[in-house]
Amino acid sequence: MSQTGLSRAPALLARNRPRAYRRWLRFSHGLWIPAILMLIWQTLSGSGWVSARLLPSPSELLGTLAELVENGALLTHAGISTLRLLTGFSIGAVLGILAGTAAGLSQRVETLFGPTFRTLRTVPLLAWVPLALLWLGSGEATKITLIAIGAFFPVYLNVVAGIHDVDDKLLEVGGLFGLSGSLLITRVFLPAALPNLFSGLRSALTFAWMLLIAVELTAANSGLGYLLTDGRETGRADLIIVAIVVLALLGKAGDSLLQRLKGRLLDWQDVVDSRQS
Repeated sequence: MSQTGLSRAPALLARNRPRAYRRWLRFSHGLWIPAILMLIWQTLSGSGWVSARLLPSPSELLGTLAELVENGALLTHAGISTLRLLTGFSIGAVLGILAGTAAGLSQRVETLFGPTFRTLRTVPLLAWVPLALLWLGSGEATKITLIAIGAFFPVYLNVVAGIHDVDDKLLEVGGLFGLSGSLLITRVFLPAALPNLFSGLRSALTFAWMLLIAVELTAANSGLGYLLTDGRETGRADLIIVAIVVLALLGKAGDSLLQRLKGRLLDWQDVVDSRQS
């Protein structure tokens, strides 16, 4: 067997394991680092080496979490933030897909809009927050607009790149099968650009969360960003940390959903997933 074959063998063998077993194996391996960190954290807090006011122990955080769940505050704030994010992210992603497809398929559109979008993309995303607050106030429109801005640019740039990077051999094969016009777009260009699209969507989700929390920190009376502000103003580190953990879990859940959707839509790709080893 060649050296390349030997290097790929563990991953190939791992693919023959039951899928449920592979998932459980990856999940259990991923728990090691959090478990060790929690143990160190509990030791530092419980021994008094670190002030409990600044770094509450994990057991105290569980109490705070239970309190927030019991009085409904956590569900309310998390639900509001999630709804804002889904609305703004959907708007920005759809606009990014449409604009990116148009620019990728038309040199004229790319020449007209591309330089402007690429220049705006270099503006730090947080720089849009004060301008949006000045123009639109502190209502829901501001929050959704900022989230849409954060989602638009990664999706747009990745779709354009995905269409431009389509292999010429795929176009030749499509031509041999008589594909042209809209059929060439829907059956060759867009499927080939899907990997780039999902990369853009994952980046867009990260930026969308960042802008959501930024605007909730400065101009909101609800949402997880407001919960962070409330914890800061009342000196409750436990409230801040719980909100951060919830944000991390929601972000991970969204990213996992995109990964799962990508796996379903791109199951035709002949690649070896190294995570299966």
